[in-house]
Amino acid sequence: METFLIPCLFGLEGLVGDEVRKLGLSDVRVEDRRVTARGNLGDLARLNLNLRCGERVLVVLGRFTARDFDQLFEGTRAAAWEDWIPADGAFQVKGYSRDSRLHSVPACQSVVEKAAAVRLGSRYGLERLPKTGARYQIQFSLVEDQVTLCLDTSGPGLHKRGYRAVGVEAPLRETLAAAMVLLSRFRGKDPFCDPFCGSGTIPIEAALIARNRAPGLGRSFDAQRWGCVPGRVWMDGAEEAMDREFHGAYDIWGGDIDPRAVAIARENARKAEVEDIVRFEVADMAALRRDSEYGQLVTNPPYGERLLDAEAARAVCRAFGQMCRGLPPKWRVLALSSDESFEKAFGRRADKRRKLYNGRLKCELYQYL
Repeated sequence: METFLIPCLFGLEGLVGDEVRKLGLSDVRVEDRRVTARGNLGDLARLNLNLRCGERVLVVLGRFTARDFDQLFEGTRAAAWEDWIPADGAFQVKGYSRDSRLHSVPACQSVVEKAAAVRLGSRYGLERLPKTGARYQIQFSLVEDQVTLCLDTSGPGLHKRGYRAVGVEAPLRETLAAAMVLLSRFRGKDPFCDPFCGSGTIPIEAALIARNRAPGLGRSFDAQRWGCVPGRVWMDGAEEAMDREFHGAYDIWGGDIDPRAVAIARENARKAEVEDIVRFEVADMAALRRDSEYGQLVTNPPYGERLLDAEAARAVCRAFGQMCRGLPPKWRVLALSSDESFEKAFGRRADKRRKLYNGRLKCELYQYL
C-alpha cells in the first residue's frame, strides 16, 4: 500500500476528501490545503483520472524531521527512490519551506537532489546518472521542520483537463469551477445556467458532472511513462470510469455577450466531448430561462480585478441581482467574486459564504439557497 497526498486549493479540502472516499481509498485524512489517503497502484491511476477538485496526485516516499542540512540529506538518502526511479530517470526537485529553520528553498532543493542522486547512484553502481529517461518530479515540503518527500505522478496539474487549449481573459481554474458546481448540488436533473460563461469552464464542468465523465480521460499523466506502474492499471481505470458514465438529456446553458468567448466555449465543449449536452449562446443575462421551478445558476461574474473597473463591475452586479430576484424561489444562485461589496451591489446578503482562491486571488463564493 502507498500513501498518496493530494494538494488542493484552499477551501476545497472537504470536497476532495469526499471524492477520495467515494473512490474507496482507506485512511483518508483532510488537512490544510491537502488530503492524504492509502491505496495501491490501481488507485494511483483512478485518482488521476477521476478527481475533479484535487490539483495533483503525489506518492509519499518519506517523512522526517530536519533542523539542519545534514538531517535533510540523510533523511532524503534513506528514502527508497530506486523503487520508483530507474537508472536513467530524469528527476528534478522543487518544493517549499514554511516556518522552518531551513528556509532557503534553493539550498534545500540542492541538498535533496544530491541526496537522491547519491542513493540512486549507489543502488545502480553509477557515479553519474544519465537522466535521459522518463520524467520524475520530486517534491518536498518543509513545514515547522517536518519534511515530506513525494513523487508527482500527475505531471501538469489536474486542473488541466485537456479541453481548454485557448481561453479568454481571467480564466477560471477547472478544479475551482467543478467545486462550485458540486457545491450547488447540481447532479443533472435541473436546468443549469451560467450567464457570464466566458470560455465555458463552469458549464463544461457541469456537463462532465452530469454525465459522470472522469475529467482525466482526455489527457496523459507522468506516471503512465514509469516502468514501476503497469500500463494495465491505467487501462483498467479508464474502462471503469467509462462504464460509470451516464447518457441522458440535460439542460445546461452558458451565455456571454462576447462572441469570441462563446466561440471558444463551443470549441472547448467539443474537445471535452460534451458539446451535445451543453449550449452556448451570445446573449445577455436577461436571456436566462426562468420557466423551471428548480434550477442552479453558478457563475463567475466580472469584478474589479477581472475585466472591468470597479464601478462598471458593480453596475453589472446590480443588474445581475435584479435579474436573480426574478428567478423562481427554489433556484440556487452561486457567484464567485473578490469584491467585498458584492452583497451590497447584488442587493441581498448571501445565505452562506465560502472563502476560496482563484489562483492567488482571494474570493468569496456567495451562495443564495
